[in-house]
Amino acid sequence: MAVRDQDVLRAASMYYLQDMKMETIAKHLGTSRSTVSRMVKLARETGLVEINLRPTRSNAPGLGQRISEVYGIEAYVVAVPDNHSEIERLDQVALTTARLIGNWFDSNMILALAWGTTLSAIAPHLSRKTTRGSSVVQLNGAANTRTSGVEYAGDLIAGFGKAFEARMHYFPVPAFFDFARTREAMWRERSVRRVLELQRRADIALFSVGALSGGLPSHVYSAGYLDAEDVAELDREGVVGDVCTVFLREDGTYRDVELNARATGPMPHELRNIPRRVCAVAGDNKVAPLRAALRARVVTHLVIDEVTATKLLLDG
Repeated sequence: MAVRDQDVLRAASMYYLQDMKMETIAKHLGTSRSTVSRMVKLARETGLVEINLRPTRSNAPGLGQRISEVYGIEAYVVAVPDNHSEIERLDQVALTTARLIGNWFDSNMILALAWGTTLSAIAPHLSRKTTRGSSVVQLNGAANTRTSGVEYAGDLIAGFGKAFEARMHYFPVPAFFDFARTREAMWRERSVRRVLELQRRADIALFSVGALSGGLPSHVYSAGYLDAEDVAELDREGVVGDVCTVFLREDGTYRDVELNARATGPMPHELRNIPRRVCAVAGDNKVAPLRAALRARVVTHLVIDEVTATKLLLDG
């Protein structure tokens, strides 16, 4: 075995078997943390390390395969006990999503992020990974009638940007304009067009689905983005939830929902242009909006807890 292969094996053994931090491994091997990170990644890519999750009494693998067959996507079902709370289920989904994004996102790539309760849960689980020439861009505006949204969305974008040492691009517009014509005018501004172009060039989009009611409240419905009249109108139009603040009916339709003309997130037909579209979901109340998102074909990769996955297949 060549010296390089030996170093890769040693690094992988210390990382996976001895649970050593990359900084500590770097000191042992007399190299840098970034080199250790590349060694660990190489160990996975070459098959030197194989990661298999084999939870006891879990139906997760079969559920994932079934979801993939029904919806034509890649599904990662996180095994959780039935008695776990929705907060615990969300945390496990967030942890898995953070690890997947860390594997997929690399140098010279663009990661587009929607904000929300689920994304806020993912950010703290991100591991540091050095990338070069990469960017993180906000997918939808965050300002509302109560707050500018800058601190909330800014902290989220910064969390991902710092984890990957990526350049951060914010989207300084409201979540919803008061008038559709105002949105149309803003979309002609050069500063806004620059962000929209970055969104269109994204390699990965990361988002969740928002639910109008029940369970853990979705941020768009609990933080002053909609008033009572808006919610009542959405209910009358048969809306079950949203993706990136664009509202969907149960069958996945969205084009004639009035509020969408004032929304700042990408429409499903625009979102579908991004090659890898990762949706992270946990919670019983997310089943209906998730099914709508799947019917709108905005998801290519789904991370979901076992309980929610079961309900998705049973109720579908």
